[in-house]
Amino acid sequence: MTYLPAIIISAVAMTLIVGVRYLITSGFFAWLTQRARPGQYDKLKPQMAREIRWSLYSAAIYGIPAGIVAWGWQNAGWTQIYMDISLYPLWYLPVSLLVYLFLHDTWFYWTHRLFHRRGWFELAHAVHHESRPPTAWAAMSFHPIEAISGAVVVPLLVFIIPVHVGILGLVLLIMTIMGVTNHMGWEIFPRWLVNGPLGKGLITASHHEKHHSAYRGNYGLYFRFWDKVCGTDLGLGSFGSAASQRSRG
Repeated sequence: MTYLPAIIISAVAMTLIVGVRYLITSGFFAWLTQRARPGQYDKLKPQMAREIRWSLYSAAIYGIPAGIVAWGWQNAGWTQIYMDISLYPLWYLPVSLLVYLFLHDTWFYWTHRLFHRRGWFELAHAVHHESRPPTAWAAMSFHPIEAISGAVVVPLLVFIIPVHVGILGLVLLIMTIMGVTNHMGWEIFPRWLVNGPLGKGLITASHHEKHHSAYRGNYGLYFRFWDKVCGTDLGLGSFGSAASQRSRG
């Protein structure tokens, strides 16, 4: 295959990009944690080293399909990614964003529930739950089996559903930010958001912390929709927002 070397180079490049993105994003929020919550991670250094190791393995697994998609988009027209904003009505931009996030969330919810079944948990998901409590470095701390399940969904969607390249970048940004902030071990968002109407539909660290402490329920990634529909929403965890923590001294 004459294209194989170029595809391999693209996959390697995307692996490096995903790895560096992880180190920068998680590193920033780990630094922010040290500033906002001094001592929060002081006793978790061996755990964080393990999280970083597993996450860098995951970066390679995420980078391979991303690299194939990137090459196919730029060189072979394989995907539904487009750059000309006039190809679709402007209303399609926010709609496509919500569609991608909802479908990704749906995939994550049901695969996450699967990974909590006996056998699957021990095989793959136990690695992620070794983070007790999770830290900002835990967002991509997955066994390779779980990493594969997470790495394929967005690359598959771009072959099926048209998406502007800017919206795709926003999807990846939201995925990265929410993945990290949901695992920080404290709530970065203000109480009014977490406990308000928006917080009742979105997942933040307060919601995901409950999953890590209970080992069940709260399976979603972005939205609480499937948890509420399926009766697996356990509500919020024990810690409050950063603002409320400071107000209590």
